[in-house]
Amino acid sequence: MPPFAAAVLVFLSSAAVLVLEILAARLLAPYVGVTLETYTAIIGVILAGIAVGSWLGGKAADARDPRGLLSPLLIMGGALAFASIPVIDLLGASLRGGGPVATTVLTVLGFFLPAAVLSGVTPAVIKIQLASLEETGRVVGRLSALSTAGAIFGTFFTGFLLVAAFPTRPVVRATAVFLIVLGVGTAVYLRSGRSVTAGGMVAVLAAGTLSFVSPHPCEYESAYYCAFIVEEGDTGRALHLDTLRHSYVDLADPSHLEFLYTQWFGDTIGTVAPDGEPLTALHIGGGGFTMPGYLRSEHPGSSSTVLEVDPLLVELSKEKLGLELGDDLDILTGDARVTVAEVADDTYDVVIGDAFGGVAVPWHLATEEFTQLMRDRMSADGIYMMNVIDYGPRDFLRAEVATLGAVFEHVAVIGRPGAFGDLGRTGPDGQQQAPVPDEPVGGNHVVIASDQPLPIEALFATNRSRARVDAILHGAELQTFIEGAPVLTDDRAPVDQLLTPRPPATERPIA
Repeated sequence: MPPFAAAVLVFLSSAAVLVLEILAARLLAPYVGVTLETYTAIIGVILAGIAVGSWLGGKAADARDPRGLLSPLLIMGGALAFASIPVIDLLGASLRGGGPVATTVLTVLGFFLPAAVLSGVTPAVIKIQLASLEETGRVVGRLSALSTAGAIFGTFFTGFLLVAAFPTRPVVRATAVFLIVLGVGTAVYLRSGRSVTAGGMVAVLAAGTLSFVSPHPCEYESAYYCAFIVEEGDTGRALHLDTLRHSYVDLADPSHLEFLYTQWFGDTIGTVAPDGEPLTALHIGGGGFTMPGYLRSEHPGSSSTVLEVDPLLVELSKEKLGLELGDDLDILTGDARVTVAEVADDTYDVVIGDAFGGVAVPWHLATEEFTQLMRDRMSADGIYMMNVIDYGPRDFLRAEVATLGAVFEHVAVIGRPGAFGDLGRTGPDGQQQAPVPDEPVGGNHVVIASDQPLPIEALFATNRSRARVDAILHGAELQTFIEGAPVLTDDRAPVDQLLTPRPPATERPIA
């Protein structure tokens, strides 16, 4: 084989492996979220596939004419790339919420075999190119370097260009078609005989067909999320992002707050401006833009600055969720840790943090350093509100509260009735707020923080006006709750390990 042809095969087959590795995160996200465990599983499984494929590919190249291996390996790799789509979509729903083990199993089923098969190309090409022992080192070194270069190209090309420009599934299918065409072309070029059997052709066609007909949850897709919108009633619209029912908007009533945690946001805002006075608000995360709409409706004259990482959500909110842009709404798209530099200091009456999902937490928005950036943007009597989802022992919640406590003078947490067991049930007047359930109730919590005393009494009064009385943890009880919890910093923020994203079996269901 001419050196150039050998180089092209090694480069392209290795690039395809890394294209699939990068796209694996987007295929998996609707079922297992985008967490450190997701990326760990993908990297580990792909590396295992590369190792096994290189070993077995070299062994096969010694046992038979390696020229006859290349075309079947490329075509089979393409068919398996096709198959990764229906495998993930058909099995993902049953493994949703299963934790790191389920994530790893799903990744193995979807991506181990294509990585292994395509990684067998490089040792087969090396075997073909070894004309004498005197040039073994030169040939192996050159082709190994080209294999690595192809992997680097596949990584950058996919992460920087393909994911941003195209939906995931069409890119996977295009990669599969490219590999199959490359395999057929290699068979013709090497005159190595029939490139695929009749049974293999049926398998390729079946895998390709299943990649188109298998159900998947993405109505809209961006570089960050798989999104779909569900109509709930005549005017209700729910925005789903990956595994989470993320936002709710009533097109006819922007003051309606469907989720309990957004009601807590509204309660807290009402204590800051009880008569509907205008406020200046900074929103970390836009989602369906529920809270900017609420402020516009209930506190006329308010202004909102929204830091939203995903441009798709801005467009969806305008087209489907009734978002109307205006002088009172400034949207900065990009990672909030970066775009916050464009936000003025000493400005905002309220900061609303709602960038955390059920299984996906951007850890760099949870640290003491980021919290200090929020404090710098707030007015002297401003208040910071953060939605935190956690279940089980609430280790992430406890750490986040401790982190805010390291920056602000006053911190409190609002949770569902009985969220903290015996804690958080007593109001300022000594009144017991709610009975203690058999098990603490997890889910959404709102952490509020300020350098000024918090409106705890007003919040308890608001809660007493509701049919269901929620728990508010503050003062000495709060210190008991967070005892021993770490402060999260940019240097150490193991949020994925601290977080319990799903209710344990012993925890009662949340209505």
